[in-house]
Amino acid sequence: MASLLQDQLTTDQDLLLMQEGMPMRKVRSKSWKKLRYFRLQNDGMTVWHARQARGSAKPSFSISDVETIRNGHDSELLRSLAEELPLEQGFTIVFHGRRSNLDLMANSVEEAQIWMRGLQLLVDLVTSMDHQERLDQWLSDWFQRGDKNQDGKMSFQEVQRLLHLMNVEMDQEYAFSLFQAADTSQSGTLEGEEFVQFYKALTKRAEVQELFESFSADGQKLTLLEFLDFLQEEQKERDCTSELALELIDRYEPSDSGKLRHVLSMDGFLSYLCSKDGDIFNPACLPIYQDMTQPLNHYFICSSHNTYLVGDQLCGQSSVEGYIRALKRGCRCVEVDVWDGPSGEPVVYHGHTLTSRILFKDVVATVAQYAFQELRRKILVKGKKLTLEEDLEYEEEEAEPELEESELALESQFETEPEPQEQNLQNKDKKKKSKPILCPALSSLVIYLKSVSFRSFTHSKEHYHFYEISSFSETKAKRLIKEAGNEFVQHNTWQLSRVYPSGLRTDSSNYNPQELWNAGCQMVAMNMQTAGLEMDICDGHFRQNGGCGYVLKPDFLRDIQSSFHPEKPISPFKAQTLLIQVISGQQLPKVDKTKEGSIVDPLVKVQIFGVRLDTARQETNYVENNGFNPYWGQTLCFRVLVPELAMLRFVVMDYDWKSRNDFIGQYTLPWTCMQQGYRHIHLLSKDGISLRPASIFVYICIQEGLEGDES
Repeated sequence: MASLLQDQLTTDQDLLLMQEGMPMRKVRSKSWKKLRYFRLQNDGMTVWHARQARGSAKPSFSISDVETIRNGHDSELLRSLAEELPLEQGFTIVFHGRRSNLDLMANSVEEAQIWMRGLQLLVDLVTSMDHQERLDQWLSDWFQRGDKNQDGKMSFQEVQRLLHLMNVEMDQEYAFSLFQAADTSQSGTLEGEEFVQFYKALTKRAEVQELFESFSADGQKLTLLEFLDFLQEEQKERDCTSELALELIDRYEPSDSGKLRHVLSMDGFLSYLCSKDGDIFNPACLPIYQDMTQPLNHYFICSSHNTYLVGDQLCGQSSVEGYIRALKRGCRCVEVDVWDGPSGEPVVYHGHTLTSRILFKDVVATVAQYAFQELRRKILVKGKKLTLEEDLEYEEEEAEPELEESELALESQFETEPEPQEQNLQNKDKKKKSKPILCPALSSLVIYLKSVSFRSFTHSKEHYHFYEISSFSETKAKRLIKEAGNEFVQHNTWQLSRVYPSGLRTDSSNYNPQELWNAGCQMVAMNMQTAGLEMDICDGHFRQNGGCGYVLKPDFLRDIQSSFHPEKPISPFKAQTLLIQVISGQQLPKVDKTKEGSIVDPLVKVQIFGVRLDTARQETNYVENNGFNPYWGQTLCFRVLVPELAMLRFVVMDYDWKSRNDFIGQYTLPWTCMQQGYRHIHLLSKDGISLRPASIFVYICIQEGLEGDES
């Protein structure tokens, strides 16, 4: 189980010092700064902390959960404390998903640099690992956890405890027989390679072995032609050539002799099935593969609602972190609500609420830093605009900037907020309704995405232009889809529409974006700080096309004369039948990691989201007490009228007869990006973080037409 990581842990000076441990202050706010002792564990994959130098320690974070390290000058919280804390001694650990950042203050600049360099080195090492290296590291992690007395060996008693930790319920005699077979040194313990062999015996995939032998003439190997037959017949890769099959053998066959003989062993076959080539998500859909030259209104655009909020809509915290997270996950429309602040300094917050405030200049600087990591360095500003008469005087002094095509829409509301005294006067005069005052300088930036009020589809067609945009609440948009779905579809072929969550969603909950995409609405704004089914659908939808935040709409949503009605889809749409055989699961995580003895009872639920008639769900039976290698072998059948709009969500749940089933993991993807054949689905957490090596193994078959059709 030796690796580059282990070598670095024994030679790199920064990592050696981190393993000794250092005191640092953990910072949460101006009033909360606590001294803690942080130490990198010997596995190089986890950092623990304690309140005292030799006190009881507990896990702080895993290296695999870390996205990046920022210095103190780039930390929003530490910058706010710059008068009392030296920024050079501070740094921020940024995690994947929605986990809050960890801000730390070291005792010296040198110690801060040690941790920043060391952590970044470990993150880079983990990021660069291939599938086999990740598996080796995963095994090493389990060995460390199972070796309770840390003597580098595992007794059978320790193995039994480890099996419970790994979600395995196994007959004691059978477990002992596997233990004895792996204990080649006959020492009564397992070390290094012996533990690897024990794990291989534990994870032997009978269902994969059976599949392998059904295509192998001798049951020992797949020849080039046998593997090609498998790819063409089972994986439905009809255009696959012997050259491509040979490429895959070179990529996944572990033995040099196998590569020379152009054959694939069982280990190589399993490696292929677990790889990106054997994944349910088609690798061809991962890079930018769609036509990116069409009008902006022909794309679904990943959009955020009240981007500055990282909590609820009434009292939540405003933070530039909201913009960083949204932009890094592919969001291309962010919202900025600008108000007059103290001393004329513009601030951003959810107006007329108790949400905290951040400086407008900090938001702009953050967008400038993070918005263009794949874009064309151009921004469209969407917002309200002064009338020509109101704006004329200002425009004479300063010409409008020229903006060309863009890949980021910055939605802004530029309003000045009356001073407290002025507000009191306005409250007394109940007859008059105050009108927001727009800032001319910012209003002049709005050129191509001027906000216009929606009255009717006929009114829009007669009075508005293609470069203007209307916003709809989710309630109004859903009502329009039911009452005039086809008109809404046609409207969205020539003008942009933005949909935002209902004002009743004060908890920052989300609505299902699929309902609005069905009508061709381009900007369906989501509360990206809130995990759940709705964000799974959004993330899954925009996972394709390079994750650029733009997905080309189907042709029937781009045709201005389209007859498509999302509530009443009719021909000529090509209906399809989907057969999913849910075969098995691998290394599913525990729902409650604090309970060593608890083992999950997993079931798989498959959901389809699309037009209303296509929305469906089915699930397997549950497997009792087996989260390590459960086997279902059940087939589910779905009939879909409009596959171009369908999304699939695979959810693994822990069955509980007393209450609601508990969430284990999920994976969501577009129907059009799904590969047929025997595929692994690598599960994600609620926050969209990889749960590798947790996966489910399925067989996918798509048939043209509805099952039972004469055609």
